[in-house]
Order: sequence, then structure tokens, then C-alpha cells
Amino acid sequence: MNKIRLGIVGGGGDSLIGVLHRVASQMFDSYEIVGGVFNPNWEENIGFAKEIGLKTDRIYKDFDTLIEEENKKSKDERMQVVSVLTPNFLHYPMAKKLLENNFNVICEKPLTTSYEEAVELQELQKKNNTAFAVTYTYTGYPIVRQMKDMIKNGLIGKVQKVDMQYYQGWINPIIHDKSLRNSVWRLDPKKAGISSCIGDIGTHAYHMLEYITDMKVKEVLADLNHLYDDNELDVDGTILIRFSDHIKGVIRASQIATGEENNFTIAIYGDKGGFRWEQENPNYLYHLTSDKPLQVLKPGNPYLSEFSLQDTKLPAGHPEGIFDSMGNIYNGVARKIRGIKNFDGGFPTLEEGVRGMKFIEKVVESDAKGNIWLKL
Repeated sequence: MNKIRLGIVGGGGDSLIGVLHRVASQMFDSYEIVGGVFNPNWEENIGFAKEIGLKTDRIYKDFDTLIEEENKKSKDERMQVVSVLTPNFLHYPMAKKLLENNFNVICEKPLTTSYEEAVELQELQKKNNTAFAVTYTYTGYPIVRQMKDMIKNGLIGKVQKVDMQYYQGWINPIIHDKSLRNSVWRLDPKKAGISSCIGDIGTHAYHMLEYITDMKVKEVLADLNHLYDDNELDVDGTILIRFSDHIKGVIRASQIATGEENNFTIAIYGDKGGFRWEQENPNYLYHLTSDKPLQVLKPGNPYLSEFSLQDTKLPAGHPEGIFDSMGNIYNGVARKIRGIKNFDGGFPTLEEGVRGMKFIEKVVESDAKGNIWLKL
């Protein structure tokens, strides 16, 4: 089977996101990186391509040139899918142009900088039925997919309480120095959009919640913290959520949790049991019940679901990490492009990215209007 021809926009140099996507794309031997635009600076762009061993004939000076030149190629030559790994404000114009030219798209989150833009992309995608993934990375962990299956199959009964926490501390050394915080693009509304913390990591927690429960949040009430009056974007927030009058919970997100690295934790409780999972220890799923000892489930074991095992690459006892998680999302997109049946939740869709943008806007609006309940 021929490999899928992949182009990449952004993610050059020492970009964490760049190396994550490149490694992930190679995990199931489904993709070949054939070119792209890694940096707006030509010397850095072409230099990076050479550094990672790519031929330079399809390294383009800018995104518009990529579209123009790839459209000149035959169907059997041109890029089949393009990954958009740029800062937030470029997601919408690039994804839009890719859709208009019938490319499949893999896009970093958040999908856009506004709900209106996200809806426009959704309408475009419906017209040509291309694959479009939004990389909520953590949904790719095999043990997260196991949790999703177990909740679907009623192992913890009816969900009644949810508690999502995503704490980082990387902005803390920056936020207290005005000159430093003015230099960070995630704190710049022109590049990040209307939110920093919620738009970057709060949206991960929200998406994960809907992904594993197959339930839709109906209302939110938010209390955000900018820390300084002249800092326009949130760096911390607490969000109360309602699925219904009797199913509620909380999402807590922070970029100023001093000393925290990437502390994303999930706690879901039903009337028959509960689950706990920690992203920093992603190979352990804790299953709690009232009448039995704590159970710990680990990837690669035969007692797991077919969905979980399909995306497990190593025998039990060999840790899987974030590269594997992203690799499973790329594998889901590959299966879609090739017409191979996917499990439900094989990759986060454009529709899920649209809901993520609506969540961000409603959270910011709730806080701005004095911490009030708003419907999603």
C-alpha cells in the first residue's frame, strides 16, 4: 500500500509540536513527509528541511506557494493531507484554503480563534467530505480509549460527577515581568485569540470530558484570572459545568500553578463506580467501586477492549507515551483517508473542534458578564 503524502506547515526548529507530529506520523508506516513550509524565514525553512533529511524541491517559501505548486501536480503526486502546526491565528486562513483546494487536514487546537470561523470551516468540510482532524492529543492514549469504552458499556453506571484538572506552571516565571509577558504569543490576543489558558489547555479538558463520556455539556459558569489588569488574556480559570440538573462537575485549568509541569487529571464518577487517570502517568487507569478493591488497568493486556488494543504498539509492561497518543490520531486519519473502518473516536473531528471553540467563547463571555451561567 502506498504511503499517504503528508505536507507540514509550521513546526520547524525546536518546536515541541513539530517533532511530536513528525514522529507520530511515522508510527504506523502510513505517511511520507514530502514537503511543506516549516518557517517563514527561508534560510531557516530550507535549513531545517535539510536537517531532517527531506528533499528540498517541495519546500516552499510560503503557504500560498505550497497551495499553488501542489495544485499543479497530478492526483498521484500532490500532498494528500497537510498538518497545520502554526500559532492559533493562522489556523483558520490556512485550513480554509486547504479545504477549498480539497486537501485533507490535520490541525492543531484550538481549531480557530473564533466560533464563527470554526463554523465556516465546518460548512466547507461538509461540501467535500475530506478528513479533518483537530489534535486533542490525549484522546489517543490506548488506556483513555479503554476508559471511553468502559463508560460506554456501563461499567461505572450513570455518570453523576466529573472533575477535570489541567495545571501547568510555565507562564508563572513570565507573567510577573511585563516586558516578558509582552513577548509571548500565547498572551497576545492578535495571535492567540480571546483566551490563553482556556484556549490552550482548558479546551483539552473540555474535549476529553465529552470524548470519554459521550455526553454534551449544556451550561457553563466561569471565573477566570488574568492576574494583572494590563494582561488581556486569562492564565487561570475555574469552570462549573452542567450536563443536566443532576449531572454536574468542574474544569480547573491554570498556567500559573507554580511548579506544575503537565498535570492533566481526570476523575469521572458514576452510580456504580469511577475512573481516575493522570496524563503524567498515562499507562495506569484506576477503576474505583464501593464493594471491591481498587483495580488498575494497564495497556497491552488481553482484558482490554479491541479499540484500546488496536492502538497499542508494544507488549504489556512497555510504557506508551504522548508520541504514541498522537500516532494513534494520525492512524485514525490514515484509516479515514484509505476508507478503512474506524472505531468511534478514532480521531477528534472538525465538529469536535467547533464545539471546543464554542466552549472557549462561552467561558470568556460568562466571566466577562460577572460569572453567570450560559448555555452551550
